[in-house]
Amino acid sequence: MMQEWFKKAKLGIFIHYGIYAVGDVSESWSFHNGAISYEDYMKQCEGFTASKFDAKAWAELFKRAGAQYVVLTSKHHDGVALFDTQYSDLSVVKKTPAGRDLIKEYTAAVREAGMRVGLYFSLIDWSDPRYRSVYPEGSDPKNHLKDVFATPAGGPEDPKKWQEFLEFNNNQMRELMTNYGTIDLLWFDGDWERSANQWKAKEFKEYLRSMNPDVLVNSRLQGYGDYETPEQGIPLYGPEGEWEFCTTINNSWGYRPSDNDYKTSRQVIRMFCDCITLGGRLLLDVGPKEDGTLDERQVKVLEDLGTFIRDNEEAVFNTEKGLSYNQYLGGQHSFSGQKDHLSLCV
Repeated sequence: MMQEWFKKAKLGIFIHYGIYAVGDVSESWSFHNGAISYEDYMKQCEGFTASKFDAKAWAELFKRAGAQYVVLTSKHHDGVALFDTQYSDLSVVKKTPAGRDLIKEYTAAVREAGMRVGLYFSLIDWSDPRYRSVYPEGSDPKNHLKDVFATPAGGPEDPKKWQEFLEFNNNQMRELMTNYGTIDLLWFDGDWERSANQWKAKEFKEYLRSMNPDVLVNSRLQGYGDYETPEQGIPLYGPEGEWEFCTTINNSWGYRPSDNDYKTSRQVIRMFCDCITLGGRLLLDVGPKEDGTLDERQVKVLEDLGTFIRDNEEAVFNTEKGLSYNQYLGGQHSFSGQKDHLSLCV
């Protein structure tokens, strides 16, 4: 069931934080695609300190930016958990100098700041040999001979190992949903590598709801999500039902010092306006440095976005989808009764 808080939300902050911030490489995909060896990728654990990580400072900044909810990567495809899990040794608590349960601090700070708590969780785990135990349902194994991190890559399937992996995911999800207070939103990723049947998506969704009947799930659960999540390209027309547009503040999800192609505040504000005009919301991604601080250029965009929202809040909050572009191309906003109909261009 769609939650009222999400219907009213206009801005969320996405955070990709992990060991990939150490070596100027993309999160997980860098070793999957061969840009760096898996061994060198994992050596980044040695440099991940979170020495200046301040969850309260994050929450205060996101609140000033005008956000109603926040989503942090609890575990990306590399399998490195930002929380203290008893089901794997691969966590920043056990494998990095940080030695801290970052999810614990994050959830407490976001909740204290009055925003909804979201967690990203990768369904796939390219570090776990049990994950690469079966092929995608209905596919030809010959098409996966080089897919060493996701499939048996030419070898025989092991359905028993796959069931063990699904149980592993269930166990980690139970930790996240029971050890950190109420989790309002779950943002899954990686569903494309297996079918709904293989993921047991229906049963998985019911399992999640058994721990929190009100938890929202994004669309990346092979048809069992609650809302759409277009990525890196605003749709020409808003999807049916509730949706969010997730995008990066430069070209990278995680922090990369070599990526200086930052969007201007004006560009981000325009995207924000387009999203709410089309009846959706913006999920804007930031990538903290390995020490937990944000690049000053990211901070400036967030501060400027917050200023814009505060200056125009009557045209942002309690608004409905505006007229479609083929009906209206102007730059004004019209109001009707208690609920405002927004069509706003910057």
